[in-house]
Amino acid sequence: MSGNFLVAFATFFATVGVADIAFIFAGLTRNNTARQRFVFASRGVLIASGILLFFAFAGNAILEIFGITLPALRVAGGILLLLIAIDMVFARHSGATGTTSEEEAEGMSRTDISVFPLAMPLLAGAGSISAVILLTTGATTDLEFWIVVAALVATLVLAWLALLVAIPIQRVLGLTGMSVVSRVVGILLTALAVQFVFDGISASGILGGAS
Repeated sequence: MSGNFLVAFATFFATVGVADIAFIFAGLTRNNTARQRFVFASRGVLIASGILLFFAFAGNAILEIFGITLPALRVAGGILLLLIAIDMVFARHSGATGTTSEEEAEGMSRTDISVFPLAMPLLAGAGSISAVILLTTGATTDLEFWIVVAALVATLVLAWLALLVAIPIQRVLGLTGMSVVSRVVGILLTALAVQFVFDGISASGILGGAS
């Protein structure tokens, strides 16, 4: 069971972008006080938690409404995670786990960034929402489901702590240190994403496997 937690935690760590949000948040709030940064970080994480937990508990219903099968979701989610992982390994920036240049420019002009761009799309973006639905709907028992939820909560708590110490982390690790962390996580996520695609294809039965 600890393996399931680590897999879910690694996936959420990468898709939420814990290794990246410290730099972005530090840049967006460099002119704010420590008290304001605490309020932005706390409110942003709470809002993102609500969004992601909604998809965690309503994931199956959403799939049924749109007629999406779990194998199809696994393949689609695996492809999306693979694209995110490739960006992380090669240090490329995309809007899947962070903000675009236009969104970041708009965020710089806002007095309160807790909802946008912090809660969405930084914390609860396309990648993290897809990962939540993929992992929770793939849980075969209630225990596995709650393990995934626990991993999500742990990731969000870690993200909140990273936001609170964003400026010190930026000073200590620097760009090189953060890049190393991001690349290591990206390599692990690449293999995990490919496994999701393999599992989805196998479960679909299109290659003669179990349906």
